[in-house]
Amino acid sequence: MTRVFSGIKPTGHLTLGNYLGAMRQWAAVDQHRADALFCIVDLHALTVDHDPARVRRLSRQGASLLLAAGLDPRLCTVFVQSHVDEHARLSYLLECVATDGEMRRMIQYKEKAVRERERGGSVRLSLLTYPVLMAADILAYGADEVPVGDDQAQHVELARDLAVRFNQRYGHTFVVPRATLPQVAARVMNLQEPTSKMGKSDDSGPGIVYLLDEPDVVRKKVMRAVTDSGREVVYDRQSRPGLANLLEILAACTGGDPSELSGAYDSYGALKKDTAEAVIEVLRPLQARHAELCADPGYLEGVLREGAERARAMARPTVDAAYRAIGLLPALSDAEAGVGAAR
Repeated sequence: MTRVFSGIKPTGHLTLGNYLGAMRQWAAVDQHRADALFCIVDLHALTVDHDPARVRRLSRQGASLLLAAGLDPRLCTVFVQSHVDEHARLSYLLECVATDGEMRRMIQYKEKAVRERERGGSVRLSLLTYPVLMAADILAYGADEVPVGDDQAQHVELARDLAVRFNQRYGHTFVVPRATLPQVAARVMNLQEPTSKMGKSDDSGPGIVYLLDEPDVVRKKVMRAVTDSGREVVYDRQSRPGLANLLEILAACTGGDPSELSGAYDSYGALKKDTAEAVIEVLRPLQARHAELCADPGYLEGVLREGAERARAMARPTVDAAYRAIGLLPALSDAEAGVGAAR
C-alpha cells in the first residue's frame, strides 16, 4: 500500500487555508487510500524565537483540530514529531550527506532569514538546517508520497536528492519519495493581501480566517476583504485577485466552480455575504467536534501516545538500517551484551 506522510507546524493557529488546502483532503481522501501518517512537527517550531508554553498549546490544539477535521486514528497515524526520537536520530545522519550550498539555496530559508534580520533578530542555525529534518521526517517512514503545496515542493526535492545520494554511497536504504499536489484542495489567499497565501504564521490577523474563529468574527473578516477596482463580478485571478480569492473560497466551501459562481452575483457585497456564510457552515461541525475533544483531554493524549508508538515501530527499522549503512557500530541490548560476556 502507498505510504503518505504530511505534517503541520505549530507556529500559529490553524487557518481556513490549512483546512481547505490540506486537512480536508487528508480526511476525505488520503487516510482511506493509503497508509497515512499525519504529524505535528513541533521540532520545526523551534527554528525561530518562540514561547515554549505557546508551542505546547498549539501542538495540542493542532492535533485536536486534525481529529476534528475528520482524521480517524483507526485509519491513520496521528502523532507528535518530538515523541518519536527517530526524527532527530536520522536528521543528523542526513546532515552528514547534505551540503552547505544546498541549504543556503532553499527559498524559504532565504525569505525567513531576511524577515528575522529585519526584526533585529539573529538567524538560528536550525533555520538553515531544518529542511534536512524535514527530509528525515519523510525518509524515516519510507513515504512514497508527500502531499504539499507549491511552496514546499523544494523541500521534497531535497529529500529525494538526499535519499538518492545516501543510497548510492552506502547502499539502498531509503524509499525515494515524490511530492503530490492535493487533488481536491483549494489555494486560499490572505483576505487583506490576496496575492499572498493565508499563512498561520502571518501577523495580519484581519486577513486570516482561523479555524476556531467565532461566526461573527468570520463575517467581519470576509466582509472587510480587499476586492478590486470596478463593479462587475468576474473571475480573473491575474487582474482581479481579491475577487478571485472570494470566489475560490466560496467554490471550495460549496463544491461549485469559481467562474460559474461569478455569474450569479451583481455586487461585491452579496458575494462577500454568501462567502462568509459558506465558511461558517464549513467550520461549524469542525468547531463542534473540537469542543468535544477539548472536553475529553484523555482521549487526545491516548491518540497521540498510540500514534507515537505506531510511528516509532515504523521508523526504527529504517533508521537503524541507516546507522549501520553509514558505518556506525550497532549498540547491543542488555541481553545481547550478557550473551557476549558469557562467551
